[in-house]
Amino acid sequence: MKKILFAASEGVPFIKTGGLADVIGSLPKCIDKRYFDVRVVMPKYACMKQEMKDKMQYVTHFYMDFNYKSEYVGVMKAEVAGITFYFIDNEFYFNGGRPYSDDGLWEITKFAFFCKALLSILPTVDFRPDLIHCHDWQTGLVPVYLKERFQGGEFYRGIKTVMTIHNLKFQGKWDVKTVKHITGLPDYFFTPDKLECYKDANMLKGGLVYADAITTVSATYAEEIKTDFYGEGLNGLLCARSGSLRGIVNGIDYDEYNPETDRFLPYQYNAINFRKEKIKNKRALQKELGLEEDDRKFMIGVVSRLTDQKGFDLVAYMMDELCRDAIQLVVLGTGEEQYENMFRHYDWKYAGKVSANIYYSEEMSHKIYAGCDAFLMPSLFEPCGLSQLIALHYGTVPIVRETGGLRDTVEPYNEYESTGTGFSFSNYNAHEMLSTIRYAERIYYDKRREWNKIIDRAMAKDFSWHVSAEKYQEMYDWLIG
Repeated sequence: MKKILFAASEGVPFIKTGGLADVIGSLPKCIDKRYFDVRVVMPKYACMKQEMKDKMQYVTHFYMDFNYKSEYVGVMKAEVAGITFYFIDNEFYFNGGRPYSDDGLWEITKFAFFCKALLSILPTVDFRPDLIHCHDWQTGLVPVYLKERFQGGEFYRGIKTVMTIHNLKFQGKWDVKTVKHITGLPDYFFTPDKLECYKDANMLKGGLVYADAITTVSATYAEEIKTDFYGEGLNGLLCARSGSLRGIVNGIDYDEYNPETDRFLPYQYNAINFRKEKIKNKRALQKELGLEEDDRKFMIGVVSRLTDQKGFDLVAYMMDELCRDAIQLVVLGTGEEQYENMFRHYDWKYAGKVSANIYYSEEMSHKIYAGCDAFLMPSLFEPCGLSQLIALHYGTVPIVRETGGLRDTVEPYNEYESTGTGFSFSNYNAHEMLSTIRYAERIYYDKRREWNKIIDRAMAKDFSWHVSAEKYQEMYDWLIG
């Protein structure tokens, strides 16, 4: 039995701010229990829901040297869906109303503590992993500390590490002198071939240098991050380590995202009866949001953080022109003020045609995935993207830009061969986006049978976690031997 420990800053069902939490909640459940014992470790945040804290049991506590002080390290554990979760408890570091703050130095201090504590608790919980699977910059110091001070001990010798990049934009950077002081790491580690990066210390870079393997969340993104444009300053290192780098696309939890059993939908449907049943969700959504109630209107959905990364500058540029078409646009999400206000403005200007829902609601997101005809994701970059996977499963045809995971998961429609599961455009260009949306409109209005065949193919795709889990298992086997 090979032992794997997932290390992450968040995970469903305990705490969630983004897609990382879904990965941590879903992937371990799908790894084959006959060959792997997979457990998870994360911080115990004060802001976790009480019902989640009630599931935890106290295991032990001890004191650890950190940042020139002796710090309390409490260990709790809980079991959910057959997976053991460990929690590192320290009220000084993990207090506050949300898991992350806007104070960069505090975040670096907090997660440096987490990385060191994570390795320190292992002998006390009687679990020696063969491999620690680290996720994003918050766990970047785990491979570093493992090499620096833990590897000498008999217990830790030979433990392998994997570093997964969910979004390369976030790296955990601060000045070298401060990070050296906080982490207690010697000068040796702060050179350009290790943690130092453009005069700063960089926690993610440390993880990428010292991990035995590196993964990211789609094959195309694994190639993109070796270039200047997508590499966020680390492309040189990622090219140097390209032999250890692979892309494995994320999955989605088909228990949670399934139009046949979805508790949030007024009308459930499946791949067989969608022609009759899906439209009922569209009518219900039009009614609920005060849009013109018209079965024939081409309804486009957006569920997203409203940021530059997601391509909303392209949308802003084309909104007036797009709204001249026979379409409806439903937007759900929060983000940068300029985009929140832009969508509010068009909601006012084109009442009955545009619905701007500037908040987040799990229930409303499911209704949009089910009720719309198409789903728009014109991202500048997208490491994996989960929304297009959900849209495919709900038979809501994705319109995407060919980048990262969007390129790997949405096959562009080819009307001559009658293939494809969505529509895509390659250049980051507002006119190209608009002409792709209009091409989709044309197929929807003029070639309805073709449109339904696109939905057939989309709903037949399997982007469940089981497919991705097999690829992770192959990598674990290769590393552990």
